[in-house]
Amino acid sequence: MLELEENKRLLEEQKAKLIQIKDSMKIESLMLELKKLEKESLEEGFWDNSQKSNEIFARIKTLQKKINSFQQISSELDNLMEMNDLLEEEHDAELLKELLHNSNEIQKSISNLEIQTLFSGKYDNNNAIITMHPGAGGTESQDWVEMLYRMYTKWAFSNGFSVKELDYLEGDEAGIKSVTFLISGENAYGFLKGEMGVHRLVRISPFDSGGRRHTSFASVEVLPEISDDIEVDINPDDLRIDTYRSSGAGGQHINKTDSAVRITHIPTNIVVSCQSERSQTMNKETAMRMLKSKLIDLKEKENKETISELKGIQKDIAWGSQIRSYVFCPYTLVKDHRTNYEVGNVEAVMNGDLNNFMKEYLKMIIKD
Repeated sequence: MLELEENKRLLEEQKAKLIQIKDSMKIESLMLELKKLEKESLEEGFWDNSQKSNEIFARIKTLQKKINSFQQISSELDNLMEMNDLLEEEHDAELLKELLHNSNEIQKSISNLEIQTLFSGKYDNNNAIITMHPGAGGTESQDWVEMLYRMYTKWAFSNGFSVKELDYLEGDEAGIKSVTFLISGENAYGFLKGEMGVHRLVRISPFDSGGRRHTSFASVEVLPEISDDIEVDINPDDLRIDTYRSSGAGGQHINKTDSAVRITHIPTNIVVSCQSERSQTMNKETAMRMLKSKLIDLKEKENKETISELKGIQKDIAWGSQIRSYVFCPYTLVKDHRTNYEVGNVEAVMNGDLNNFMKEYLKMIIKD
């Protein structure tokens, strides 16, 4: 059958890719390291130094997850190749349907595994905090922010991440004026860090009665969530903390109490807000984590030793340069201007099909 021949070719391609990934991940070296650390954890006096022992156990957990992930995918792929061979000898419609579905899923898993071999950043393993704002253009640009919010939410769910809205300000007529949300899961920031910048939309505007083509812009800021165990020296006198009632149309965007918190870091004029939690205390804690993330990112970009040296030039950083264009008319194309990677299926991208864009960006920065 033609379907089985095509599927066999796809599985063989994935097998070759998995062999390359195995070399990139250095699986044998990871297994040797894991064996050594597990042996060390059983030695007498291991717990005498709690900090060191905790670091070793964290490393053991990381190694186990990497090795198990590779081995599981490798085993699943071998099973699919065997099933494909069996169905060539004896046809079964139901098993064929299952095979084709699982072959598509294993392709996604291998693609994700390939991306993970490209992570090299200090905070790649962290959760990601994303903030989006519209550019000039009123309702059209605000609608573009809502489209991007939907796109990243769909990407997150399809790749096993969770999404939590932290702050939301709806548009005057439609769309979103600003939104901040947290994408949680292993390597969330590693996947998403290349999405930071200006995203450009070209389409026939549904808000233009004349049916004219419009160009809209939205800024996407992506920061790693900084865990509580990382110390950031923030002077309380540099903070202005305001509380207010959550804004929005209702439902998930409002809790109808004065629990929302806005924190302004006066020296840099960085402002963070959180209204997702039910208590003011919890919103303040979340907002402080957001502020820590922004200050650490700014400090590293400015190459400063301390937070107190920052001078608030982040406004120039936030917008950056246009990184990607999404063209709906007169043709369909999504193109990343840094890597030149492009696809014609705009609908798939807007439904969260972003992994290849992320992979190409990670490959580019490793080469650089």
